[in-house]
Amino acid sequence: MNKPYISLQPTEVALLDSASRIYSARLVSGQVADGCESDALEAAVSESLSLARLIDEAVMADKELD
Repeated sequence: MNKPYISLQPTEVALLDSASRIYSARLVSGQVADGCESDALEAAVSESLSLARLIDEAVMADKELD
């Protein structure tokens, strides 16, 4: 059996966590209509990227000080 191999970088893992929380919150609250799961997933990913960009613009991380 071929199993897919996925290796995510730390930033990708953080975005996956964010997107999965956004998606699951919508799913549990009934905001995702049947057949629209893919659209809801794409929206969650897009929103997590937007959040990451906002945070990156607002906050200077320790490694950015060097």
